[in-house]
Amino acid sequence: MNLFRIANFARICLGIFSVMTANASAAGTLPVGPDAGDRELSAFYRWPEAMPAQPGVLLRSETLAVPPQMPAAGQALRLLYSSTDERWHSGLVPVSGALYLPVGQPPPQGWPLLAWAHGTLGIADACAPSWAGWRERDGAYINRWLARGFAVVATDYQGLGGPGPHPYTFWQAEGRSVLDAIRAARSIRPGLIANRMFLAGQSQGGGAALGAAILAGGYAPELPIRGAVVTAPNSTFPHGPIALPPRQSNTLFLALASGGLREDGPRVEDILTTRGLELLSVAREGCSRDITRKSKALQIDSFAELLTISPEALMAVRIPSTDMPQASIGFPLFIATGLADQTITPVRQYAVATALCAAGNPVTWRTYEGLGHDGVLHGSLDDAFAFVEAQLDGPGHGSNCSTLQRPGPPGERDAAASFNDD
Repeated sequence: MNLFRIANFARICLGIFSVMTANASAAGTLPVGPDAGDRELSAFYRWPEAMPAQPGVLLRSETLAVPPQMPAAGQALRLLYSSTDERWHSGLVPVSGALYLPVGQPPPQGWPLLAWAHGTLGIADACAPSWAGWRERDGAYINRWLARGFAVVATDYQGLGGPGPHPYTFWQAEGRSVLDAIRAARSIRPGLIANRMFLAGQSQGGGAALGAAILAGGYAPELPIRGAVVTAPNSTFPHGPIALPPRQSNTLFLALASGGLREDGPRVEDILTTRGLELLSVAREGCSRDITRKSKALQIDSFAELLTISPEALMAVRIPSTDMPQASIGFPLFIATGLADQTITPVRQYAVATALCAAGNPVTWRTYEGLGHDGVLHGSLDDAFAFVEAQLDGPGHGSNCSTLQRPGPPGERDAAASFNDD
């Protein structure tokens, strides 16, 4: 039996319990069609054959042009792989993504791997970065990891490219998309990917990376993940030590539009104003910039203007998609917060760090004066590199849980910092 078959057999055995669990709960139906954000991209994104028996199987791959923001990439591949639909419990679904490899030949043990979870791009298929490409900020970020000798696998997430809705901010689904992208990347060729890997994510992707970290031990125990790098996370811990009021933001609108209402509740169309319905139509076809332009054109100043029901009534029918348990994670965490972040305020990110610390996890939380929601991604990257190198080469990175201090309100943004627009 060759090495690929041995590795594949071992992975199947390790994953059999989670597969049985997924099959046992596969009683739902995946919504599809235009109202689910489905659009015709290319035949690559649809899988007409029967799905495999386990998640993380590479269904197909094809060569991509190397993005211009990634001169350190020697090769790029578009991926389609199987993952578990944890939102509608419809079984295994095809999920798309991309794999970027550094220039040159891999080291003897393969490239170390970063699994990247992107921030908000939209909920329609056309927003999938494996199809539409990357924002300049994100492409430059991936390139810096490639330049340090890391391969980068980047999931689009369930339903962003693949069939059905993209369950926006639903961390149980997004985390599985991240972990199964790692499995798919590892199966491409023996010796390509090393047994050294990390999770990373920004904003929405910060929640996805934390979700993957929480799920990894039970869902993908065979993956040798050594740490997670999280910037500006959108996660919430309702049972954590820091109590905060629910966050009301326009991103909640995207969650409601893509599966964020309970099955026994109303349809999203039934709780939106006329302007909310106009914005919903744009969200199902366009991406973040289209939604922002439409919001400005409609003169929408607050999320409440989109609803026909009160915030209290909404809380009773929505799924708290970012709420996480205070779980024990089997590897260290690095969390970076811009102290000028107006989108997810510093105190909300402090609440994430304290909740993870209270669960006994080794957390390093760093804050950055003058950096906003976007700017902290690159502004914290040298510290993230140091954190990762410590996991690769030494006894590990220390925790600063005992010295965390509650931050004040967001400060002034440094206009000269890279990608520090928000």
